[in-house]
Amino acid sequence: MRVYNFAAGPSTLPEEVLLEAQRDLLDFNGTGMSITEMSHRSKPFMAVNDEANALLRELMNIPDDYSVLFVQGGASQQFAAVPLNLLQKGKADYILTGNFASKAYEEGLKYGDMAIAASSKEDGYTYIPDMDKIKFRDDIDYVHTTYNNTIFGTRYTSLPKTDATLVTDMSSCILSEEVDVKKFGLIYAGAQKNIAPSGLTIVIVKRDLIGKAMDICPTMLNYAIQDKNNSLYNTPPCFPIYMSLLVFRRLKALGGVKAMQKINEEKAALLYDFIDNSSFYTNKVNKKDRSIMNVPFVSPNADLDAKFVAEASKAGLVSLKGHRITGGMRASIYNAMPIEGVKALIEFMKKFEMENK
Repeated sequence: MRVYNFAAGPSTLPEEVLLEAQRDLLDFNGTGMSITEMSHRSKPFMAVNDEANALLRELMNIPDDYSVLFVQGGASQQFAAVPLNLLQKGKADYILTGNFASKAYEEGLKYGDMAIAASSKEDGYTYIPDMDKIKFRDDIDYVHTTYNNTIFGTRYTSLPKTDATLVTDMSSCILSEEVDVKKFGLIYAGAQKNIAPSGLTIVIVKRDLIGKAMDICPTMLNYAIQDKNNSLYNTPPCFPIYMSLLVFRRLKALGGVKAMQKINEEKAALLYDFIDNSSFYTNKVNKKDRSIMNVPFVSPNADLDAKFVAEASKAGLVSLKGHRITGGMRASIYNAMPIEGVKALIEFMKKFEMENK
């Protein structure tokens, strides 16, 4: 019996996708071998790679003057790849809205003059800074943001007002809501939260930004090299790319990102409405900045939090323990989490509250 998995990543995947992958595991498309066994330069895999690229472009309405790269190393490796590829004037501004935004800034400091343009750290990253009040430096190469904050449960609902290239980490929200790709110079995302198993990172970058990497940029982090080789410069993460293709096909069949956003907003509204109307549970995030992917909450005390997580797991609601930085609980309700899972969580929360008041 499958459980409802609320993990922040690697996260739950659609059951129908897992079943399709299971069927293909021994014999992919009549080749007599698994997708995990074949050469990345074979015609069957290159067809998978090309279709995944084309479908992502369609789902996100990615313009032709953007390159879509399938690379390794996780979003954390992009913390270095971004400055190594984009720094021309040697300066960039960062908005710090959580742990990963801060790590991106700290990594960037190794390669150039980085500044913190705004931060919500002093209030426990419970809000997104007001975009209208941020002053950016002159002559910067880019502004870096983290679009959705997995640990603290916030998201951007407006973008920085800047003429500089806008870079964003969308690891925990890619394909969950419609975004205008043309407003960004570069979008990157680890796939293991909303798309596929861990191992794949997606980079969407405007082509006029590539080909200018710093001399010290490693070959494997050079966007121009990856673009020229269709992400096949070396052996890519073949299985996660294949799984991404299955997820992209499913998302298209559901009606695309617009339809998925409607479902995600409904799931999030159900959970937030219950928390807000409870005298037992609390969500500390500024309401207008709340994530629709990651919902942190706490009970009256840490002992009850621990009891909640243990009993929820026994009830088939797993991976609800909050990040070690924040404690409490966190429900990650990515695209693959069905609304039935959110409703089951709410029913358990009601029961737990009644038994522990």
